[in-house]
Amino acid sequence: MKSPVRRVPRMLWRADGAAAGERAIPEEVAVALTYDGSTQAVMMATPADLEDFAVGFSLSEGIVADAPEIERLEIVEQEIGVELRMWLAASRGQALAQRRRYMAGPTGCGLCGIDSLAEAMRRVPPVDQATRFSAREIRGALAALAPLQLLNGETHSMHAAAFALPGKGVVALREDVGRHNALDKLCGALARDGIDGASGMVILTSRVSVEMVQKTAMIGAPLIVAVSAPTALAVRTAEAAGITLAAIARGDSFEVFTHPHRIAEEVAAHVV
Repeated sequence: MKSPVRRVPRMLWRADGAAAGERAIPEEVAVALTYDGSTQAVMMATPADLEDFAVGFSLSEGIVADAPEIERLEIVEQEIGVELRMWLAASRGQALAQRRRYMAGPTGCGLCGIDSLAEAMRRVPPVDQATRFSAREIRGALAALAPLQLLNGETHSMHAAAFALPGKGVVALREDVGRHNALDKLCGALARDGIDGASGMVILTSRVSVEMVQKTAMIGAPLIVAVSAPTALAVRTAEAAGITLAAIARGDSFEVFTHPHRIAEEVAAHVV
């Protein structure tokens, strides 16, 4: 498998002239997700944590309800890309055949190629968790991200999606050139490690679009924290799904757009 980071030669120009050197940049490959022999999606992604990507994409897109419904997974590297070949439990395979569609998009595009407006605007399961978080826990989780972003530390051009638990901090983090892919990888990592998505918060280093809210709802997390701003549709979707959406989280501040009752300055005891 290709390394997720590649070093390439480059010329650096400054006011006093040019100098030769190298730059670490992220690798990007075409990744085809196939189910029972048919391609469902082709995404441009970073070739790392592809098992997590396969499982997380399957869960967040509603192709399976639980990871064990993927009965077999093979990663097949080809000259032009990578195939994630999955075989589903019979009932899931039949359901997928009925809703078959093809998605093909550029880096991190979760909507390109969708041929149904209803699919793009699909309803998400409501999140009704009583878990509360302190502002201090949110700030602490944000502060912990940078040292954990190893690929971004090399390239300065990768998105991350992380998961933090009250009282424990960040317990999982995945990176990718695509923000949707990073969140799918996180979803897969949580499922494969048996971590209950409803027990903590999702942290994003990107803006929050509607697809990011939809994927978080499929994880079951009651809180999204993002370093950039949300779209108006993302706010409406989070409100309807019962998800607390905090964004523009920079330094020691963040803004809460929906369901602010889950966040307090201090939380004496966590109620799940």
